[in-house]
Amino acid sequence: MPITDPLRTISTRVTPQGQPARADQVKNNAGGFVFEISDLERLRRFLTFGVEGRTYYVTQKALTRQHATFILRMAASDPRLVVDEVVAISTAGRAPKQNPALFALAVVAGTANDEGRAYALRHLNAVARTGTHLAQFATYIQQFRGWGRALRRAISQWYLDKTPEALAYQVLKYRNRDGWTHRDLLRQAHPETTDPAHAKLFDYITHRRKAKKMHDQSKQSGLMVSWTAARDKLADDTTYDLSGLPELVTAFEEARTASPARIVELIGDHPLSWEMLPTEALNSVDVWAALVDKGMPITALVRQLPRLTHLGVLADRARRQAVVERLSDPALLAKGRVHPISLLVALHTYASGCSARGQGAWEPLADIVDGLDAAFYAAFDTLEPTGKRTLLALDVSGSMTTPVSGLPLTAREASAAMAMATARTEQAYEIVSFTSADGHPLLRSKDDPPSTDEGIHRLPLSPRQRLDDVVRSISDLPFGATDCALPMIWAEKHQVAIDTFVIYTDSETWAGDIQPWQALRRKRTSSPPVERSSGVSVISIINRASAIPSRRNISTTPVSTTGAASLRAFDIRAARVTATASASVAAASSAAICSSLCSIAPSCRSNCACNSKSSSTDPARCFCCSA
Repeated sequence: MPITDPLRTISTRVTPQGQPARADQVKNNAGGFVFEISDLERLRRFLTFGVEGRTYYVTQKALTRQHATFILRMAASDPRLVVDEVVAISTAGRAPKQNPALFALAVVAGTANDEGRAYALRHLNAVARTGTHLAQFATYIQQFRGWGRALRRAISQWYLDKTPEALAYQVLKYRNRDGWTHRDLLRQAHPETTDPAHAKLFDYITHRRKAKKMHDQSKQSGLMVSWTAARDKLADDTTYDLSGLPELVTAFEEARTASPARIVELIGDHPLSWEMLPTEALNSVDVWAALVDKGMPITALVRQLPRLTHLGVLADRARRQAVVERLSDPALLAKGRVHPISLLVALHTYASGCSARGQGAWEPLADIVDGLDAAFYAAFDTLEPTGKRTLLALDVSGSMTTPVSGLPLTAREASAAMAMATARTEQAYEIVSFTSADGHPLLRSKDDPPSTDEGIHRLPLSPRQRLDDVVRSISDLPFGATDCALPMIWAEKHQVAIDTFVIYTDSETWAGDIQPWQALRRKRTSSPPVERSSGVSVISIINRASAIPSRRNISTTPVSTTGAASLRAFDIRAARVTATASASVAAASSAAICSSLCSIAPSCRSNCACNSKSSSTDPARCFCCSA
């Protein structure tokens, strides 16, 4: 029966998502009203997700411009905060890629005040840990400043702080990155040292390669002289004196012209990486076998699994088993700062049997697929079961079909895999997918029946399944519009006792008749007293900027909501924070809830009546008060 009294359509307890319910709400890219998050959280999202690729609503160009403007503003207003977050996220390996951290550091080092610039440059070594990182930073920094004395000193210190052996490894492994060679960087920085070992290595970097220089000049003049001919011609009178250099340099120089058999011996005696070897040697099974047996760095091992499989290096069962053990070693993964999403992409690519660009093919080995599956879970921080009843709700709406962060995975596929980390730990959990109750209005025919059970579908997913099976099972689900209130509505209607709702979404919610935070409050007030402590973790899975309408970043719940946490799915700490929040939210006293989550919702501490030190009783500030 239609409502005849128009005043009955106005409510502060039930508000359509397309209308603002509170003055502090903003409109998201899909037209729904949500909440701004803090600048600090927005910074963390940028450092975690970066700007590669596009989102369902925002192009990559617009996305990059939005984030760049924000980072420039943060660098001007609070440069130390930016640098501290960059260092914390980078050194802990909490982001899949290093580019955002290096960019943010370069912005501060190039645009902040004098104190901020100096502070950023002092932390260069902590963030730019490899030669590749240093070259990327050098590219970014030139977009904001020139090579002044402070920058030259910081780059020089990057070289001087390393032992000659460690520096030789970086120089030989990352010889040319982002258009920079170490020769280029040293000539810009002009490092000064009294240490003979460093001085000799700097001389080698800047003055060696005479044969290569002759080869390059001959190409420019049209008189092609091969590298071998140039080397042989200059061998007698211009051979560089390698004495006083680290042994790795001597081995590298010998390997350039050695036979595969000799290269195998050199690998056994020196820490040669595959990047240091001549191209011809990389077609040798024996050379790759020697590299694997010696113990390749874990990141390189993961990336080279397709090649090792294609060449037959892993046909040996003992060697294959050793590789599987290395892949699932938590200590090794932590030391190499291998991100779970990097392992998920590696698993996705390896199990497919072909590269993303279609340039290579191999027959996947079941042992290696299982090893990558185990590595994904091992790469997370240690998780302990909370014993709480958890609903893992995966947004499968249309906007979640967009590839995430430029990776060969959609947001819905990545969300399913990330949810498995929690499901693998907890005993009492259920996994559901949700989209709008009637699907997407633009894709639905007028003759189509509405979806069953209000847009919620139970998913028969188990952490005992392989991750590639989990990803496949969710990639083919039908999709519709976004309504993040559905998990709470469904639990209330069916009287499902839930301690924690964990919602993986892009926060572009717009299609519901009630806002998610209102649905959570209603679920709490309608539950028996013993079950009123339900909390929600809204985990942003898609690329940072579908959650950033022009100047803002958003969350589906107000930041002061007790028991509500807005997290970043690609942050390896997200699953642990969710578990901590679940345990805290289910505590007996509301005061304990507020205290445990004050780092996520700091305004709750001062505005919540459940806090013994607070005099406020405003129910709009804290749901445990209104419950």
